Amino acid sequence: MAKFFEKCSIGNCDIESSPIIIRLLKSFYPRLRHLPLMSGKGFFISRYAQLGWKFEETQPRQAIRINTLNDGGKNLEQRLESTGIQLERIPFLETGYWVCNYRVSVGASAEYLLGLYSIQEAAAQIPATLFTALRGNIVLDSCAAPGGKTVQLANLMNNTGAIIALDVKRKRLSALSNHLERCHVTNTVVYLLDARHASQSRLKFDRILIDAPCSGNFLTDSNWFTRRTMDDVERNAILQREILTHAASCLSDNGEIVYSTCSMEPEENELNMHWAIRNLGLKIQDINCYGQKGLTNVFGVQLDSSIEKCKRIWPGETQGFFVAKLGKKMGRL
Repeated sequence: MAKFFEKCSIGNCDIESSPIIIRLLKSFYPRLRHLPLMSGKGFFISRYAQLGWKFEETQPRQAIRINTLNDGGKNLEQRLESTGIQLERIPFLETGYWVCNYRVSVGASAEYLLGLYSIQEAAAQIPATLFTALRGNIVLDSCAAPGGKTVQLANLMNNTGAIIALDVKRKRLSALSNHLERCHVTNTVVYLLDARHASQSRLKFDRILIDAPCSGNFLTDSNWFTRRTMDDVERNAILQREILTHAASCLSDNGEIVYSTCSMEPEENELNMHWAIRNLGLKIQDINCYGQKGLTNVFGVQLDSSIEKCKRIWPGETQGFFVAKLGKKMGRL
């Protein structure tokens, strides 16, 4: 059973007054505040066209992920099919399945309640698989709730090492802890702590997952086009860079950061990676997963060529998604 701790702060660091944070915030690239408020479906669709994707009305397929800690040769696929849940293996995932048909909700089956599988969107299953040598390591899941990726990390670690799982909202911690308990995760400690204060722990982490708070995309919210503006995108980009800054400061010398969002906006993705390369002493590492190359030219702005190593997933069978892997440059941080 996962242990539950409330942790509001450690140490005396004040992010609002920290000189390095202020310096980094002032150096954000690019700045958008000089632009007028921009929003609406037409505006965002035009942006996507400029980035090389033609808008399509689509619906991502429902997906599950087998929890290998618990399935133990239980012939889960056959068991679910006998209850009327038909599955199809997702070709780019080792333990992921599309849900093709069902007579009983996949969130109400006995197998789900026993923690044999988790309901997890297909693209969201990618980030945790990109780390190397997870077993036995100290891992930070910086924005953990509702816990799908935390459980996946524990599976990949075979419950070895330790996962420090953070979330900033108290009400989400109960759901996170329940998810971990249902799936028999025993190597995770849950903290109530803003990821922008992660460095206050004074720990060094071998692996850091940043599934960053983001603007989302129109497949995750039916009212997305009427809710979102470029002001929202900019605020999220700033928040993400603060999280990246603290993650970089508590990353071990040979550590890895996997950064992901379900946003389609380059300000929260490729432009953030360009900024991290320039300001945090990080480098983009190769990854081999589903998706297209990251954009290296965004609205006429040329970015670091290594950003093509990132992966951008446009909506289709999955939601829109972005993922990248970073490590320290030699002699930095």
